Amino acid sequence: MSDIAVTMVILGLAVVAFVSGKVPTGLVALGASLALLATGVLDLPQAFAGFADPAVVLIASLFVVAEGLDASGLTGWAGQQLVSRGGTKAGVLTVLVMLVVAVLSALISVNGAVAALLPVVVVVASRISVAPSRLLLPLAFGAHAGSLLTLTGSPVNVIISELAAETGHGGFGFFEFTAVGAVLVVGTVLITVLFRRWLIPERMPATMPRDLSDHARTLLREYATPQPFARVRVRSNSPLVGRSAGEARLGELAPVQLIAVQGTDRRPAGETIQPGDRLLVRGETTSIRILKKEAKLAGLGANGSLGRTDALIDATYGVAEVVVSPRSSMVGETVFPGMITDSGDLVVLAVQRAGEAIDSQTIVLESGDILLVQGRWDALDLNLADPDLLVVDQPDQLRRQAAPLGMRAWVALAILVLMVASLATGIMPPAVTGLLAAAAMVLTRAVTVERAHRSISWTTLLLVAGMIPMSTAITKTGAAELIATGLVDTVGHLGPLFVLLALCVVALVFGQLISNTATALIIAPIAVSVAVELHVSPLPFLMAVAVVSAAAFLTPVATPANFMIMGPAGLRFGDYWRLGLVLVVLFLAVAVLLVPLLWPF
Repeated sequence: MSDIAVTMVILGLAVVAFVSGKVPTGLVALGASLALLATGVLDLPQAFAGFADPAVVLIASLFVVAEGLDASGLTGWAGQQLVSRGGTKAGVLTVLVMLVVAVLSALISVNGAVAALLPVVVVVASRISVAPSRLLLPLAFGAHAGSLLTLTGSPVNVIISELAAETGHGGFGFFEFTAVGAVLVVGTVLITVLFRRWLIPERMPATMPRDLSDHARTLLREYATPQPFARVRVRSNSPLVGRSAGEARLGELAPVQLIAVQGTDRRPAGETIQPGDRLLVRGETTSIRILKKEAKLAGLGANGSLGRTDALIDATYGVAEVVVSPRSSMVGETVFPGMITDSGDLVVLAVQRAGEAIDSQTIVLESGDILLVQGRWDALDLNLADPDLLVVDQPDQLRRQAAPLGMRAWVALAILVLMVASLATGIMPPAVTGLLAAAAMVLTRAVTVERAHRSISWTTLLLVAGMIPMSTAITKTGAAELIATGLVDTVGHLGPLFVLLALCVVALVFGQLISNTATALIIAPIAVSVAVELHVSPLPFLMAVAVVSAAAFLTPVATPANFMIMGPAGLRFGDYWRLGLVLVVLFLAVAVLLVPLLWPF
């Protein structure tokens, strides 16, 4: 059997495995590479070349950058602005949702943008009494359109740009995608808003998430603590320096209660108060002001009526309610308000039993007791994974809805701007730029090392790295040339425009059944061979493949973003195609009619 036949058989089996969904996509891609190696189609370096490909490095880096933007609160802030500025009109909110997610997709990928905004959009739908499906389907489809605004919007864009560079015609620049992406975003928004009544079904999910945007006041009310909390920073000249928490005696300076002493970003609190330590206190706003003056403390905010940052929930710190589960090892343990947990990361603010707050200095925990704890957001994520505790509202969901922006958000934004500038000007290779941006996110603590590791979608990396050898085999064995010759022989006499149309239709069909990234890796080498056969530029063919690969609208399994909204929106498998089919026509028209005008044959 010839190498071409072997390659096509392996490709066919891979497509069947992708469509079946019974084998993880990463394993399918790796299996295809190993099969090409075992049959002798590729040698060892070629079979594993995908793992050293700059495109894979850039894609991995972008996952970390996206996590930095999310962990710093920028994506949550975007969602909060959506809530506060969107009003109550469904049409206006649909436009805002689609525009915000389009911009986020262009910067942090489709899946990241949809995941970041999904909880907030569901809350918005609940507030204005609109079925979540009416906003979530536009959210996912707007993200697909926005992915074509920049180079970083999708792994497909990175792959297509790199392949364009390999043809000798130069890769696509960071903002070159914007010419088609802007048209697609505007068209997608207009179609969705004008025809949403007929094209988007009205569905309701089994359960609706809670609105947590005003959660701090809710907790204060529930735990009978009407006095505001505040977090103040100890200055070097404060008379409290060197004293223990018990010796601080804040009440002598002002009628304020000291809840806990918290350390800085780089060190935990010690036995005595040190410059830079944070004091979590509770008292009337006037009393807190007096304390700050008398004890020479710097104010970090209180949750009073002065519009300042909430000390319970801010950019750095959050709160969580946890229930002591039955048969928990914590039953019988002694706690008290102001107690710092063994890890040193969390502070117990209050304890509630049978719906009533317990105001006691010694509390023996029972099954069903609820603890209100506070700590840094990353500490909450880490410590509340304990199976002995049941978390009422997940900290990550609360952070997205209620936390304001902090200094790390501006640092993360600056890193993003510098990365975009570097990618746009090409002063460094894209993979190097991505790595530097990801490293900067970690070094500036915009994202922790652990979250950076978890943020990387290994499925996507395995898919790209595993399918790059398949693209190599399709080109090396002559399979791409053979398919291209057949395509040209069939419709070539009608001109390159009809050949482009035929190629786009094939890519569209593939894109509804398997990953759009896998589709691009299969179709892109064929597109280059078609251009060679026709003696025209490959750039319009490659850009058209990028456009139609993003048009994965017809099924929930076409992309993770489509599937992600299915449950929260209450959508069914057949609910996607009505709006999706109209948008597929739009994307196909842009790929066949607009792309050749911008990148002539």
